[in-house]
Amino acid sequence: MIDEIKAWLEGGDKPKAPGNTDAVQLAAAALLIEAAHIDDDFDLRERAVIDRILERHFKLSAAAARRLVAEAEQASERSTQLFGFTQVINDRYSLEQRIEFMEMLWEVVCADGSIDALEDTLLRRLGGLIYVPDRERGAARQRVLQRRQVRMGIEPAVE
Repeated sequence: MIDEIKAWLEGGDKPKAPGNTDAVQLAAAALLIEAAHIDDDFDLRERAVIDRILERHFKLSAAAARRLVAEAEQASERSTQLFGFTQVINDRYSLEQRIEFMEMLWEVVCADGSIDALEDTLLRRLGGLIYVPDRERGAARQRVLQRRQVRMGIEPAVE
């Protein structure tokens, strides 16, 4: 118990990756899971999107992506705040990579076909924590919505 308090006081709130899982993979997966859970409806569509994102982004096999999701769910449950995860993202990702990560978060949020107020608020908060400017966060959202419309066969609106 004393060791845990000491580690917390020394800034040890960064997520610890078990085994050979990379800390940035764990942090990214945990934040994607938080985005899926925020509306209290983590459904199969969101889970499938997270799996695909992790496979594509980190070049993981399907089995490795599922293991990472399981590890990230445990890390997310143990964590009391998002800061440790976002700190890892900030330490390891360039601005361009953080903007790409915002797109990944929007993909998860949009997976169920709607964006509710809690999801929007969380992504605004995460955008601030990973230092993605509001303009870039909004542009990332628009790119995801446009890709989604194209996949669904809906003509994107012209602005």
